Amino acid sequence: MEKPPYAMIAILFVGAFVSLLNETLLNVALPSIMKDFDVSASAVQWLSTGYMLVNGILIPASAFFIQKFTNRNLFITAMILFTAGSVLATLSPTFSVLLAARMIQASGSAIMMPLLMNVMLASFPIERRGAAMGIFGLVMITAPAIGPTLSGWLIEHYSWRTLFDVVIPIATITLIFAFFKLKNITPQRNIKLDVFSLILSSIGFGGILYGFSSAGEKGWDSTHVYGTIAAGVISLVLFVLRQMKLEEPLLQFRIYKYPMFALSSAISVVLAMAMFSAMLLMPIYVQTIRGISPLDSGLLMLPGAIVMGIMSPVTGILFDKFGARILAVIGLSLTILTTFMFSNLTMDTSYGYIMGIYTLRMLGMSMVMMPVMTNGLNQLPPTMNPHGTAMNNTLQQVSGAVGSAFLVTLMQNRTESEIERLTQSSAGDPAAMANIANEAMLNGINFSFTVSVFIAIVALFLAFFMKRVKPSEQAGRQQQSAG
Repeated sequence: MEKPPYAMIAILFVGAFVSLLNETLLNVALPSIMKDFDVSASAVQWLSTGYMLVNGILIPASAFFIQKFTNRNLFITAMILFTAGSVLATLSPTFSVLLAARMIQASGSAIMMPLLMNVMLASFPIERRGAAMGIFGLVMITAPAIGPTLSGWLIEHYSWRTLFDVVIPIATITLIFAFFKLKNITPQRNIKLDVFSLILSSIGFGGILYGFSSAGEKGWDSTHVYGTIAAGVISLVLFVLRQMKLEEPLLQFRIYKYPMFALSSAISVVLAMAMFSAMLLMPIYVQTIRGISPLDSGLLMLPGAIVMGIMSPVTGILFDKFGARILAVIGLSLTILTTFMFSNLTMDTSYGYIMGIYTLRMLGMSMVMMPVMTNGLNQLPPTMNPHGTAMNNTLQQVSGAVGSAFLVTLMQNRTESEIERLTQSSAGDPAAMANIANEAMLNGINFSFTVSVFIAIVALFLAFFMKRVKPSEQAGRQQQSAG
């Protein structure tokens, strides 16, 4: 086999790194944006959940794009969209324009990760893919790790718009290099896009998320809320039924006949809901309630992110030796314990305590994510791997977005009911009235973390049913059935 195109892979890595960095870059900035544009917590979280949702809608279509178009044209188009979105975001005069800019960014970034994974699979022989994917895993973890700390430092010294100013030159330089250096190495097939499937998946995922997000402002009894959730669920059911009938589906749902993949997928969905919620709730707690600076807020999350980065190759070695179940059970137990500790935050919980618990929580999660996902993918025959990775990426983005929307909505509703209760009990006392908003929001955050504990318990219960799958046995069985 020819020498892998390292220069080309490096360009794709930088593009993927910047798009991943951008996903978490804004989390620490959310309180500043809330203040600048005078919007609520449930509205501002759309900057994160909307970004994830666009990813979740477009990742299923990425399998079609990768087969239909050259990797060069796809990457250049994605980088143009991403750069244009970044420029619009830094210039945005209103919250609506900023939200639209984030959606444009996301439409570019959605194609990056599946494209990079495909190019790497095409560039490296099977015996060298493990090491290559190990580096890929580190990049996936390092970018979100740097995000909160970098954005914290920038917001401390400059405006939140600087977050986009930093990204623009890197994206532009990557685009120029891509134009001159990228070659086509992925095979093309003349396949047709099933437009109806794309419409159904967009209405399905979009309706569900929009319904959950709107509940914070409109209430769960609003026809606007349960109407959009119902439309989303019906569209998703129709989407799945249609995929089962198509010869070349947008997303291949037949992979769920492999029990370990189905189980790993369920655990990943539940875990994503719990993980993304903390990334949104923590900055609101430390900045809005405690008045901790954006830089210190970002630094608070850095040790946890570093631990996750270090553990990426370590869990790979432990997975090969012991399998996924033991790692998942230990990791999820740690996640449940630390999430429970977060459900008892007070007005004077120490900075060191919060940092320690957050780091332990990330350690727990690092022991679950990759091993569970790899164990599931190991059961799939090689031809199904692209569908497996597309399905995992889609579900992780969408469940993270729905989980965030759901838990922030719970926080918002709990905060409002607490404000009413505390206002009645402290009527006429000016000193007590001044603290009501913060006390109510603290109660709302603690309540959301309590719900997260129960979500994580579901994942722990499922983890006990995991069995070890050896890729060699599966491959052998495939060869026998083929022969």
